[in-house]
Amino acid sequence: MATIYRNIGELLTLQGAAEKKGRKTREADLGILPKAAMVVHRGVIVWLGPEKKLKTFKTKEFKSAKEIDMNGMTVLPGFVECHTHSLFAGSRAHEFELRQQGATYQEISKAGGGVLSTVQATRKASEVRLRKDLEQRIERFSAQGVTTVEVKSGYALNKTGEIKSLKVIRSLDQKPIQVVPTFLGAHSIPTEFSSAREYLASIESYLPEVKKWTDRLDIWIEKGFFETSFSRAYLQKAKELGFQIVIHADQLTLSGGTALATQVAAVSADHVIQISDIEIDQVAKSDMTAVLLPMADLYMKCAYPPARKLIDAGARVALATDFNPGTCPSQDLSLVGLLARLEMKMSLPEVIAAYTVGAASALKLEAQVGSLELGKDANFFGTAKDWNQLFYSAGDSSVDKIVFKGRNI
Repeated sequence: MATIYRNIGELLTLQGAAEKKGRKTREADLGILPKAAMVVHRGVIVWLGPEKKLKTFKTKEFKSAKEIDMNGMTVLPGFVECHTHSLFAGSRAHEFELRQQGATYQEISKAGGGVLSTVQATRKASEVRLRKDLEQRIERFSAQGVTTVEVKSGYALNKTGEIKSLKVIRSLDQKPIQVVPTFLGAHSIPTEFSSAREYLASIESYLPEVKKWTDRLDIWIEKGFFETSFSRAYLQKAKELGFQIVIHADQLTLSGGTALATQVAAVSADHVIQISDIEIDQVAKSDMTAVLLPMADLYMKCAYPPARKLIDAGARVALATDFNPGTCPSQDLSLVGLLARLEMKMSLPEVIAAYTVGAASALKLEAQVGSLELGKDANFFGTAKDWNQLFYSAGDSSVDKIVFKGRNI
């Protein structure tokens, strides 16, 4: 049966932003429809527009449709959270204190902390424990209006554990929202291996099995870890197997990750803090999305990415939390957007587009989610507040109703 959502105060379709492929978003691109209605059938949008025109759409098929009064709410596309490390066990709260005392991320990692600390805890955790914890974290995202969330592996760093992680992530897809798994085997170098080259060769040997669980592959390009000189061949092999490539790029140092991402036609380069005008121009001319993670930069006391330069150059940007146990132990989307506005000088329309159209593009899901258009998934949320009150107050998600593929969450 179809469902008619009526009495929508303002419907932000993001159609204009989608047509511009998430580049140089203006307020006009939000596609704001006042006093609107939307019709959903079998999980997809079949009509939307001014409510006064709804009667012209009411064909025989939809005359018996269920009607839901949105009570004048503002309705937006469900947010797309495109970069998280949500599957893990253990805590790294002690590392936060070490960083406040002056220890660098590299120093903590060399002392056995960082990612490797979480690896030990995650390897010991049962599949049941990992699933339960991940389920709770996904629910926290969903409560903030997220209807699609990406989750990376990368805290097992061996074949058995990484495959187990991907299975757990896949098992929670559609429960209750869309969950997109990404393989991040090249997250750090486990103690069993003497070099990054040796470890990459090990990962490469089981990539065909990984492909059964995901078609997305990520790598952390950084000096002293996985460097461009020997990571390129690994990524080329992954592309030959049909993986979409994602790169953690130029976060701590200018390590060539963004340039490599453009060379291998990656779907996104994430972090991009240290990039110069050369890399900005490369991103702007590519079909790649620059994923910006300002909450991690806050925790790490890093500079923020050059968002203004990227956007003005014509690059497509996305925003995400980078939620992880070490360098960003927060799932607060409102703070991400607030930091984007305060520290990266992004306008509110740019922030909204980055968390919808831009983030959907980073996951290659822009034909399915990220905007409210005919034929796309009916993923949206309603808020009693005006849209210009979004990403204004930290800790306030302002979400009153969430719908995923036409189902109330």
